[in-house]
Amino acid sequence: MYDMTGSGDWLFNFGPIFIALIFIIIVILIIGNIFSGLRQWRENENSPRLTVPAIVKVKRTSVTRHNHHHHDNNHHSHSTSTKYFITFEFESGDRSEFHVSGKEYGMLAEGDIGTLTFQGTRYIDFTRTKLT
Repeated sequence: MYDMTGSGDWLFNFGPIFIALIFIIIVILIIGNIFSGLRQWRENENSPRLTVPAIVKVKRTSVTRHNHHHHDNNHHSHSTSTKYFITFEFESGDRSEFHVSGKEYGMLAEGDIGTLTFQGTRYIDFTRTKLT
């Protein structure tokens, strides 16, 4: 009845290939992130644990908004997640930024002086010696 040969409907031919490529790219990115995280963890484990004098220089946050759509009742909801970062300055003038917990972020103020303990890129502790 219908002759589809040579119809040239490239969308039906290319669509499944395109979707498969996007899926493969996403899987590759996820696997890459997992390996990157494991590599960073291993580097931190192999780094010496250092305790050095430091000053809290900068505090910052990174807020991410998440949109959720619930199919069963056509309801939308939103949530956010916050990551906390503190930049410390060492006696040499060098600076390093560390991801910290919300509690730690709230306990420290810019200008606090003390000793920072860290291992690679992993924040461990900051002991305040002088309040500003």
